[in-house]
Amino acid sequence: MTTVTEPHRLWRNTRYLTWLVSDTSKGLAASLFGFAIPLLALIVTNDPAQAGIIGGAGMVVRLLTTLAGGVLADRHRRIALMLLGSLIGIVLAGGFTLLALGDAMTFASLLVIDVLLAARSGLFDVAGESAIKELVPDDAMGRAQAANQGRDAALQLAGGPLGGLLLGVGGWLVGAVMTLCHVVAAATAWLLGRQARRAGIVDAGENPDDPGLGVTAASTPKPSAWRELREGFGWLLGRRDLAGVMLIITIINLGFNAAITTVVYALQQDGHSELLIGTLSAVLGAVMLVGALFAPLLVPRIRAGILATLGLSVVSVGAVVLSMVSEPWAIGVVLGGSVLLLPALNAGMMGYFMVATPSHLLGRANSALGVLAMGAMPLAPLIAGFGLTWLGREGTLLLCAALCILAAALAIGNRALRALPVESRWAEHAKQFENA
Repeated sequence: MTTVTEPHRLWRNTRYLTWLVSDTSKGLAASLFGFAIPLLALIVTNDPAQAGIIGGAGMVVRLLTTLAGGVLADRHRRIALMLLGSLIGIVLAGGFTLLALGDAMTFASLLVIDVLLAARSGLFDVAGESAIKELVPDDAMGRAQAANQGRDAALQLAGGPLGGLLLGVGGWLVGAVMTLCHVVAAATAWLLGRQARRAGIVDAGENPDDPGLGVTAASTPKPSAWRELREGFGWLLGRRDLAGVMLIITIINLGFNAAITTVVYALQQDGHSELLIGTLSAVLGAVMLVGALFAPLLVPRIRAGILATLGLSVVSVGAVVLSMVSEPWAIGVVLGGSVLLLPALNAGMMGYFMVATPSHLLGRANSALGVLAMGAMPLAPLIAGFGLTWLGREGTLLLCAALCILAAALAIGNRALRALPVESRWAEHAKQFENA
């Protein structure tokens, strides 16, 4: 007799839903700060180059601390790290609020608070990203990633207008809402750990005899952090199905994010309001939310490699057209069209990555992926800031478009990327490369 297994229902998974609330609260805080910091920097300094330095420094710190965050996520209880990171977020967001209330916003103070919040993200966010593998089975991972894409789109949809409204009142209100978000994230992370203890579920770091959790027994000396870090990079770079796409992701992230930052800086310098800039961010979020609604339909039916190459090609076309328009409504239309396929692209790539990566390596592999994929991102605000000063808006956007076109061309020519299958074949496809 054949037994038919019912598909896992995410919305009945209480632990996943609790994780989602915690991660969403933390994400909203990050979205608000990410929206506010470049505008505050421009308001305080009136210099796009200095604003670019603040943004670039924060990204460098986040990349470096992400390396340590990956090791921490594989050595210790990931849910406990989520709680600790949220508690630190409360302190830092509260400090930002006090600085704004005291009218102490300067280039130096914004630089320091941006670096500290970036370090918090780098050290603790990897644990939250990796914890999802302990809560969701492989056969539901594609749907979970699609749901996360929808959540991220909703945050972007709300984060821009909300950030613009809050910033219109004052930077202190942005800080106050960030603090509240971290309080919610901390409370739900604590609840998630309590749910696990009640159910007798083992979190990463609690069972040294389970090789799937990536921890060693207390009596066994741990290898050096550097050795563990190299193991994560070595695993990722040794996978022929994953390593080849790292350069492509790095280039497209740099080109498109530099283009968006250039648009934001240019609009602010042209005298447009924070609310209008936030509305453009909301347009992006709305389109990505629509794309995320269709992602669960596309990922099981269309090969991840096809979604990736098509999505990158659309982004490249959008970057070129962006250099030709300057009216806010036209910019919104172009950016919206550019990101429509990104949720499906991201759900496919991240879903396959989560299925292919062993749990005991997930923290370090996640940090390695982040560093390799986002390694050039600190250059994005610098390209935007110095580009506007030296090349002007059109020249800077054409430079960004050239980077996007290069990434799309590399993707089309990359056999490993094109070969990534549909969701139902991810596990089977990944096994081919386990001992390669």
